[in-house]
Amino acid sequence: MEVNHKATKINLFNFSTPQMRAFHMSWFAFFLCFFAWFGIAPLMAVVREELSLTKAQIGNTIIASVAITIVARLFIGWLCDRIGPRITYTWLLVLGALPVMGIGFAQSYETFLLFRLGIGAIGASFVITQYHTSVMFASNCVGTANATSAGWGNLGGGVTQLVMPLVFSTLLALGLGEFWGWRVAMVFAGSVCMLTGIAYFFLTQDTPDGNFKELREKGLMRSAKDNGGTFMEACKDYRVWALFAIYGACFGIELTINNIAALYYIDYFDMGLKAAGALAACFGLMNLFARTLGGIFGDKFGAKYGLKGRVRWLAIALTVEGFALMLFSQMTVLPLALATMILFSLFVQMSEGATYSVVPFINKRALGSVAGIVGAGGNFGAVSAGFLFKAEAITWPQALLILGVLVTCCAGLTAFVRFSEADEYAAAAELERRNEVDESLAAEAASA
Repeated sequence: MEVNHKATKINLFNFSTPQMRAFHMSWFAFFLCFFAWFGIAPLMAVVREELSLTKAQIGNTIIASVAITIVARLFIGWLCDRIGPRITYTWLLVLGALPVMGIGFAQSYETFLLFRLGIGAIGASFVITQYHTSVMFASNCVGTANATSAGWGNLGGGVTQLVMPLVFSTLLALGLGEFWGWRVAMVFAGSVCMLTGIAYFFLTQDTPDGNFKELREKGLMRSAKDNGGTFMEACKDYRVWALFAIYGACFGIELTINNIAALYYIDYFDMGLKAAGALAACFGLMNLFARTLGGIFGDKFGAKYGLKGRVRWLAIALTVEGFALMLFSQMTVLPLALATMILFSLFVQMSEGATYSVVPFINKRALGSVAGIVGAGGNFGAVSAGFLFKAEAITWPQALLILGVLVTCCAGLTAFVRFSEADEYAAAAELERRNEVDESLAAEAASA
């Protein structure tokens, strides 16, 4: 899909343009979704005691929390191509808030597992965020826009590790008790998601020039029916599946760490609930800048070396991520464990930003489908990793070591992400046009 009037700069404090409103609303909506998605993770020690969960059952809840997102991301990507990101995000937030609030009514392992599965649907919000920023920002800064919006959204996974134990402690101090404490906290998180969905409808539009419906009525955009084959078009591209696996090796690992980090520090370093949550939060809080760095480097490598440069940077980031994870898995001293976890966090999130600095150039006509399939790869990776943490014969440090080896191997898949000379030429020409526009605007501003 070709879109005109894309922004060539990211002006963070400008809320007047549709491009920047979409940027800010998309990252904030994703932040809330991520917060709610993993809001129960730092409280699992309390839930484990109340519901008498076994290691295998906890493993099942980890798998459930990311399993349905695979299907949801595939569907959401296709839906974005048809009805646009604005309406898609609105309905996902409103409907996805229901299981977030519903988990507060869980009374057994079975009902808890069911709601944990349902909550995973809001993880599809990532695809809409990446789609919306991809159609709003030009090639010279789209990698940075995608990485920053996703990174600040992923920040919710770190903030929830820090905030939810504090909310729980506050509710205990108010006399609610452990039974009601974590339940009320999750109902509150779901309510905020629902309100944000309504705000998204009124504060954003699908593209810089308007919403899909109006553009189609004016004949400025293909009909939804004409976009019907984009999903199969994306499925037939082997590069999409290479990126599917690659994203599983970065975002899939991040999802896994978000689920197990607090319990890992409690069980292997004898820490309390709030202290473990604070350390686990350090992993997610790196999203404040780490994923953005991945996108910035992707744009810089792209400007200097073309599309193949973006892929080259992705290979580098993935390789370092794998080695850092292997190193973290072997740490038994708390300060060293924290230091290596932060190093690993830096590169896992830069790998994610690097991945989505490549995605917008795979197939512009099927942008939503490509973004959805690649995004689903992250959850597929998390589901696969979940089986390692469920196995009784494997300790969690051993599971992390195995994952580190697999991530390093996945870096080799970047060899399959190739672009034709025509693609390279088109990307270079677009970049040159965007630079000329920037120079022209700068000259006009100087003369004024």
